[in-house]
Amino acid sequence: MVSRKNIKSNALISVYDKSALKKICVAFKKYNIGIISTGGTAKKITSLGFKCEEVSNLTKFKEILDGRVKTLHPKIFGGILGDPKKLKHKSDMQRYNLKKFDLVVVNLYPFEKIITKTNNIDTCIENIDVGGPSMIRAAAKNYSSTAVIVDIQDY
Repeated sequence: MVSRKNIKSNALISVYDKSALKKICVAFKKYNIGIISTGGTAKKITSLGFKCEEVSNLTKFKEILDGRVKTLHPKIFGGILGDPKKLKHKSDMQRYNLKKFDLVVVNLYPFEKIITKTNNIDTCIENIDVGGPSMIRAAAKNYSSTAVIVDIQDY
């Protein structure tokens, strides 16, 4: 019998609300799911005592533009969108050394809360999430091999 602990899966985590990270990281550790994460989320995960690879290590590209660009990269989206049941995808993933993401955990900046609390247009603009919705949509497009969690209540 194959034990779930012997199957290596990967989760991509990039969350605004970090309050329940410990809960999901405990489950990932139990089931041998590797964690790849963005800067602030990765720091929180490691501070909780869990192993985590930073996205910038995987992409070989540091976050730029004050953190606006961190996940918008072929190494990330190829790992989300790659369907291992398709030979061409499998071949491309091997050729370009893409890590498959079986799970994407994303929650978005609280744009609605921010705009009700401030009249500062710059603050509002900085809380428009670009990468998060893109990752959610990519995971949804590849629903047969990539799951997505957007609500901490679902951890």
